[in-house]
Formats: sequence, structure tokens, C-alpha cells
Amino acid sequence: MDAGTFTQTDILLESGTNELEIMEFTIAGEVFGINVAKVREIMKFSPVKPMQNAHFAIEGIFKPREDVITVVDLAKYLALGDSDYQERDIFMITEFNGQVIGFHVHSVVGIDRISWINIKKPDTIIYGGSEGVATGIAEFDGRLITILDFEKIVAEISPQTSIQTSDIDKLGPRMRSDLPILIAEDSMLLSKMIVESLHKAGYMNTIKTDNGQEAYDFLEEAKHVGDPIGAHVACIISDIEMPRMDGHHLTKLVKDDPVLKHLPVILFSSLINDEMKVKGQEVGADAQISKPEIANLVLLIDQLTTQEQRLES
Repeated sequence: MDAGTFTQTDILLESGTNELEIMEFTIAGEVFGINVAKVREIMKFSPVKPMQNAHFAIEGIFKPREDVITVVDLAKYLALGDSDYQERDIFMITEFNGQVIGFHVHSVVGIDRISWINIKKPDTIIYGGSEGVATGIAEFDGRLITILDFEKIVAEISPQTSIQTSDIDKLGPRMRSDLPILIAEDSMLLSKMIVESLHKAGYMNTIKTDNGQEAYDFLEEAKHVGDPIGAHVACIISDIEMPRMDGHHLTKLVKDDPVLKHLPVILFSSLINDEMKVKGQEVGADAQISKPEIANLVLLIDQLTTQEQRLES
């Protein structure tokens, strides 16, 4: 794929199909992937201005048009080899969590459409241990593609841009709540931060699952216990990108189920933009909010669980 031939609006999938488009790229001959929804455009490599006292993986900044964009050298971050022909390298310009960041890679191969069912959680030893930066391993046409956790990469390089549990303090005094909150989040780091933030906000009864399938399995089991579903789950917080089942498909299953459909679903994701909001609305999400707005997430839980209690009464 040539630089400049792709923009994010080229790929629009039907909502709730549990599929995604992966852009394949290479670094030192190894194949990696990124969700196309995160990619704004690809550009040819160009010289950047180095920044003093920056993280070791920050290559510098450049200004292709109006915006000044920070460039991260993924080869350096992953401790892989340099490119043999840097003039042929590529900048992937991404947008997520409300930030525009360029990632320096060695080539862009193309785009694959893959079901989340075929994306497996990686072994814990891959790229950094139990909290490594590989969020999934996809098999496509006989080759393995390592899908990187770009949220974690950026959080490590710039911690202040990630979820801050201290933001809960701005909400003032909080009452303790035992309402059960179901969380579907595959990132170990972000899952831990979400749980800590909710506990700090008074929501002590949290059920953590690693993906949409685990969350849906929990809901299916709760349906058959016999008591009201609200005794098991008062609100669902779901990421969008997750192996096995994504957040859009989970939301669709919940909203299509006569027993579960009244449960509020909040999509809490780095991918919340205008296009993704439309998809979330199509599958019936009650609210959508971008990471890392953790304090606003708590306020949404307050609002939606109060509404849900009114409905049940």
C-alpha cells in the first residue's frame, strides 16, 4: 500500500458484526497490526525535529499541515532493528483518546477484515510480560499478526494522557454503592485503573471480564439463576476493541435480549469519534465516552443506574 492512498473514511463496517479491519505493517521484518479505526492516514517518512528530554521512543515532531504531530519510533520502543531503507519508511498517523500521534514503521502491507473470534489473547511473555503491549494475535492467510496495544504504548510514553484515578477527587464526597458493575476490558493496565477508579468513587461491587464473550457468558449465567437480572448487573461498561467479542457486538446481544435489554451499556473506549458514535447508537448503547474521561464515566454510571432503578420499581 502506498503512502497517501488511505484515509480513515475508506473503511466502514456494519455495526455489531464482531469484525474489524486490521492494517498490517512491518517493523524489522515482523508483522504487526492496528485497528483501521485508529488510523487517520499514512504518510511517507520525513525528517522530524528531535525533542530534548523526551521519552527514548519519541523520535521528534513534524508539521505536515496545520497540526504539529509527535512521532513515536515503534522499532525503538519494541527494541527491534532499524530500517534498511529509512527513506522508504512510513508514518501511520493515528487518532484515539482525542490525540493525534504518528508512529514510524517500516512498511504498510495492506488491510485485512478479521473476526474478533479469530483474535487470541497473546502469551504473557510476548512483548513485555503480563502487561505487555500485544493485545491480540490474529491468524490471517497462514500468517500471524501481532496486534499492538497502542493505548498502553501511549500511556507508558505519556502517563498523564491515560486514566487518572485522582480525577475522582474532583467529584467531591461520594456514597458507597453495592450495585454490581460489569466491566469488559481486555487491557490489564486499563482494567486495573478502571476498577480502582470505580472503587474510589464508591462502586465497590465490580465484576471484571477480559472481553465481550466473557461478559456475555456471565450475563447468560445470571439470567438462569431465577432472580431479577438487576441483582447481578446494574450497569455494563465495555471497551470496543477486544478479542473474541468486541463491545459493539456485546451491546447488540444485550439490547436484542428481552431479559437484558433494560441494562444500561456504556461504551468506554479510545475509539469514540463521530463515526464510531453512530455505530454505538445503531447497536443501542446508552452512552459512549472516550478514555480517559474516568470522572465523566462515573457520572454516567450514577445517572444510568438511577434511571434503571426507577424502571425496576
